Amino acid sequence: MAGQLWSVSVLGGFMYSDELSDKLRLEVIPVVKFRQFCDAQDGTQKQLNAGDQFFWNTYSRVAAGGGTLLETEVMPETNFTVKQQSLTVTEYGNSIPYSGKLNNLSRHPVQEIIKKVLKRDCVETLDGGAHAQFDATSIALQPTGGTSTTAVTLTEGAATITNNVALGKDHVKVISDAIKERNVPPFMNDHYYCIGWPSTFRTFKNDLEAVAQHTETGFSHIMNGEIGLYEGVVFCEQTHVAKGGAVDTTTWTYRVADAWDNAASDWAFFFGEDTVAEGIVIPEEIRGKIPSDYGRSRGVAWYYLGGFGIVHPLSGTDYTDIRIFKWDSAA
Repeated sequence: MAGQLWSVSVLGGFMYSDELSDKLRLEVIPVVKFRQFCDAQDGTQKQLNAGDQFFWNTYSRVAAGGGTLLETEVMPETNFTVKQQSLTVTEYGNSIPYSGKLNNLSRHPVQEIIKKVLKRDCVETLDGGAHAQFDATSIALQPTGGTSTTAVTLTEGAATITNNVALGKDHVKVISDAIKERNVPPFMNDHYYCIGWPSTFRTFKNDLEAVAQHTETGFSHIMNGEIGLYEGVVFCEQTHVAKGGAVDTTTWTYRVADAWDNAASDWAFFFGEDTVAEGIVIPEEIRGKIPSDYGRSRGVAWYYLGGFGIVHPLSGTDYTDIRIFKWDSAA
């Protein structure tokens, strides 16, 4: 067949594929929540197959700290250790088929699909992948005794206390102090971050309006979903991952609701620098299906090849380098 063809890029395929790919990338990036806090690692030059491992290094503090020297003393020597971490590169994607008749009778059917359906699914799915690694942290924060509104118990391991109160501003004060005193590096501009559901922050959200909301000179970069700054912690709301954060790994669904039994609050993550690594082999893109049945059967999909991995997982019983802390409950 002569003329312009969808199935041949130089004869027409690029007319749609480039436009759609740009649309997805430009619209997905501004609305991600968990994924914006990941450290993106470029793997596009690697010859990887689905399921291959993506590696990165983490470096310890020096084994022995420096100090004062006498004039005749020899300069002390020390070292540091290197740990190699990895994540599994896998494929993500989803598609929507549509008929040639729909395409012919509708003015912009494909772009409407991308904007209203595939874009949202792509954002939620990849944010869910990032969340799953945030949730792999091994330090839990709980109100002392399950009911204290002023004291917090930090547990190195799974949550052991059933949380019966909502997260409050006095909890935040204690959590902020605890993170700083563990020498966790700040995420940005000497600030730590916290992300959770809007209702998780309701008990002190009104206070944030009057206390401090980016009035400091030079603090101009605002992350997606930010609602305010309090006690050195910037708070961000998200609704991509459901309350409880349950994951259906069979259907790749990260929006399964599984809230705490008493419904008093829900999870929230406090964190500093070096949270989750994202190994990107093929960035998310739109792919058009080569039409079949003489052009009557068509489809559009989003596709991504990469993966997520917590940067500082628990190493044996050493919790020193943990950077993510989860406001949690045993039930």
